[in-house]
Amino acid sequence: MLNFPRWKVIVISLVSLLGILAAVPNFFTEEQLKDYPSFLPSKQVTLGLDLQGGAHLLMEVQMETVLEDRLLDKSDEVRDALVSEKIRHRRRIRGDKIIVTLNDPSQQERAVSLINSEATSRVGASMTSIGADDIEVTDMGNGLIEVTLTPGAIKEYKRLTVAQSVEIVRRRIDELGTKEPAIQQNGEDRVLIQVPGIDDPDELKDILGKTAKLEFRLVDQSVSPEDIARGRVPPGTGIVPPSDEDVAAGMPPYAVRKRAILSGENLVDASLGYDQNGQPAVNFRFDNVGGKKFADVTRKNVGKPFAIVLDNKVISAPRINSPILGGSGIITGNFTIDSANELALLLRAGALPAPLKVLEERTVGPDLGADSVAAGEVAAIIGLAAVMVYILLSYGWFGVVANVSLVVNIFMILGLLSTIGATLTLPGIAGIVLTIGMAVDANVLIFERIREELRAGRNVLSAMDHGYQKAFSTILDANVTTLIAALILFQFGSGPVKGFAVTLACGIFTSVFTAVSLSRLILSTWARKRRPETLKI
Repeated sequence: MLNFPRWKVIVISLVSLLGILAAVPNFFTEEQLKDYPSFLPSKQVTLGLDLQGGAHLLMEVQMETVLEDRLLDKSDEVRDALVSEKIRHRRRIRGDKIIVTLNDPSQQERAVSLINSEATSRVGASMTSIGADDIEVTDMGNGLIEVTLTPGAIKEYKRLTVAQSVEIVRRRIDELGTKEPAIQQNGEDRVLIQVPGIDDPDELKDILGKTAKLEFRLVDQSVSPEDIARGRVPPGTGIVPPSDEDVAAGMPPYAVRKRAILSGENLVDASLGYDQNGQPAVNFRFDNVGGKKFADVTRKNVGKPFAIVLDNKVISAPRINSPILGGSGIITGNFTIDSANELALLLRAGALPAPLKVLEERTVGPDLGADSVAAGEVAAIIGLAAVMVYILLSYGWFGVVANVSLVVNIFMILGLLSTIGATLTLPGIAGIVLTIGMAVDANVLIFERIREELRAGRNVLSAMDHGYQKAFSTILDANVTTLIAALILFQFGSGPVKGFAVTLACGIFTSVFTAVSLSRLILSTWARKRRPETLKI
């Protein structure tokens, strides 16, 4: 155990050196790191919400809006199915049901069969399509038919909505350039968001609270301004208000078709731009499918106005002067540079499938985080000093070697956390402090075993060799069981618990390396050169 081939010496030395170099950037400011040599590691440990401050939000996905949209989609599909066979009817949505009233009750059986067959033909088309497992069709007699969403469909819609909301929230926060946000589903319909280092939580809430649902709808020119003012519009048409800026300027509401001719789902890019008058605007570009659809719609509706609707407000209603074939366009309105940039960000990230409501909000100030860091540093320094003094008094020269290994171990933990991009939280600091004690524990086992071998009459080199050999299995068993506990904490824990588990696991690897490899290399090199006849240990 005391004989080290040259390649082992090189490997242990390089690993120790790399660990120290990876930890060094944590002792510099970001400004100082700009002048840091590019060939050296420069990553720093990311501080968590409790250490550098930030925002904590618990938001609820408003499922009612999603289910209402799904019912509207189903109502349109029922209409298409019946109109295709010239079955005259009326439809209305009441609560969670679509009520279909036939003009001719004798067509009831045919209508029910047609809706069911249309459902079967659309299975798997999309999340908003009618499907055999999505709806229940009930024949009420006397020309009445009820169509409802099945419990299974409602459950699946909710699951997909929350999953999509989590993904869109993550994209939006990533666009802000924040470091290591924690975004996860919490319960059936809630999203937990923790963003460290953010200076303005209100800005975050504004961005996350906007649905950014972009739709292109045709303006219904058959509705007069007087009818709009009275709220009298034909079926399939709705009254949509203009943007807040246009309302302030005295612009009236618009009568637009409820069915969107195109939505923002096919957008692939959006960016700040300027219109022909030099005013801020938003340039957008569709994918191939969206571009083809946009070209077809504009080709068929030349001369007609269409409304660009964002979050159920008309932000622009230009006239289609000619077909738009390039798959791109520009959104104009009363934008400032900041508002145009924000809209472009939201459109790039995608539309939320449902509004988010803030249920809980907490803000951690940077001062409180700095206090936590300072308290953690004090705890670590006191713990480190106490352990180093004890080990030095107990084992003399061997204690010096153990303390050197301990310092290298701490540097390697910081270097490993920096390299893997882990987020350090207050429980993570507790994990590092715990690791300080665990690192010394391995050395204590080895040194006590060497003492036993010396008392049994072995010479110095033989006692050291047998001490490392026989202590290794105990050290391995102890650290493997602790590693298992850390893995379980990481798998089933969340947030700070995972931070503790990560630092604990990193500390296990580095402490075993420094105790079994590094300290053994130092002591074996010393013993072979000095050839001591006795040991004071």
